[in-house]
Amino acid sequence: MQVILSENLFLGMLCLERKRAERSGKRFLLLLLDAEDAVKTERKSEVLQGLINAAESARRDTDPAGWYKRDSVLGIIFTEFGIAEDLLAVQTLLDKIHSSLKQQLAPADYDRVHVSVHVFADDTEGSGPSISVDPSFYPDILHMHDSRKVAKFLKRAMDILGSSMALLLLSPLYLFITLMVKLTSEGPVFFKQERLGKFGRPFECLKFRTMYANNNPKIHREFMKGVIKGSYNGGASKTSAPVFKMTNDPRITHIGKFLRRASLDELPQFINVLKGEMSLVGPRPPLAYEYEEYDFWHRRRVLEVKPGLTGLWQVSGRSRVRFDDMVRLDLQYARGWSLWLDVRILARTPRAVFLGDGAF
Repeated sequence: MQVILSENLFLGMLCLERKRAERSGKRFLLLLLDAEDAVKTERKSEVLQGLINAAESARRDTDPAGWYKRDSVLGIIFTEFGIAEDLLAVQTLLDKIHSSLKQQLAPADYDRVHVSVHVFADDTEGSGPSISVDPSFYPDILHMHDSRKVAKFLKRAMDILGSSMALLLLSPLYLFITLMVKLTSEGPVFFKQERLGKFGRPFECLKFRTMYANNNPKIHREFMKGVIKGSYNGGASKTSAPVFKMTNDPRITHIGKFLRRASLDELPQFINVLKGEMSLVGPRPPLAYEYEEYDFWHRRRVLEVKPGLTGLWQVSGRSRVRFDDMVRLDLQYARGWSLWLDVRILARTPRAVFLGDGAF
């Protein structure tokens, strides 16, 4: 009889396998046997033993099994899951586990057990704005400790208070920028653009319009492809530091250049913060076509925390930071997040905005 891991050990192993796969690009499969309905009966012990026996017959010696949810959902991690195996292997595995469950459980119990298969794979290319992420692979993010829940509640309270005060106190500036945008070029005052929030959920990000109306986004898409893939060197030379952002974008208006330089174009995003789509502090929300170019490990920057107005990247050089280093800063923020860290970043943001280093 092989060992069935406890919930903490199994979830820890699942997170470790996910992080390995993010780096290596190798697939793995998570099989979940959900018996939450079945264990509510008087036959709980028989059902749980039946799940364990079925798991033993379906897995290899190298495939860890344990409680995804204690005494109700049993999980098995099938490592080194190849592309060629997908359809045939999954169907064979499902047939085998269902057959075993029928042998181990009474018919009434079997009908209450739900089997699901989840493949962790780099298969989002070309999926566009409908990008979705399977939350089954992220128990470390979804299942927060109680102390973490309190801190997240306080972070949300700080977002509501901070965005409300900003919208109220900066209302004269909003009016002035509205007039400047409207009087200097044709088109709407606000620029609405679909971005990806936490877990890839799309939302409408707001900005003051800094570009001419009806422009072609292809120029930016091609530029960002080079930045993300690392083929663009930032235009570095002996006399200038590298900049990983378009510095001579022909689509930008004259007033738009000033608004971007001063980061005033992003002021409407306080509305996104108030609505709960963004936070005051967090990674910048990407466009769907940017996400499509991400390496596997890059994607964690939109999974672990809600996007924000400012963050470690903004106070650490902004567009002078290479894309991979920007992602590392976002992940560093996610791992070490605390309310105190948010306060420190917010305190450093005015200086970064005033100096304008890396802003274009």
